[in-house]
Amino acid sequence: MKRRERTRQLIELGGLVVKAGLVELTDDDRAVILGLLDAGAATLRGEDRERALESWGRRGRRAFGMNAALRDDVTS
Repeated sequence: MKRRERTRQLIELGGLVVKAGLVELTDDDRAVILGLLDAGAATLRGEDRERALESWGRRGRRAFGMNAALRDDVTS
């Protein structure tokens, strides 16, 4: 991956952490945020991988939809 692509990916992933509210909910505690992500990764390495992917995917798509609806309300 080229440097510019990697930088863009890192910025977008950081935006997801903000969009999920993790910065505010953890008082920007980076260790807690990493712990949450590590717990999610452990789940994905386990037996419940497929169920977790399906469930979290639905939840994430709803969150993206809610954010789009909020943007639309603000611009209307």
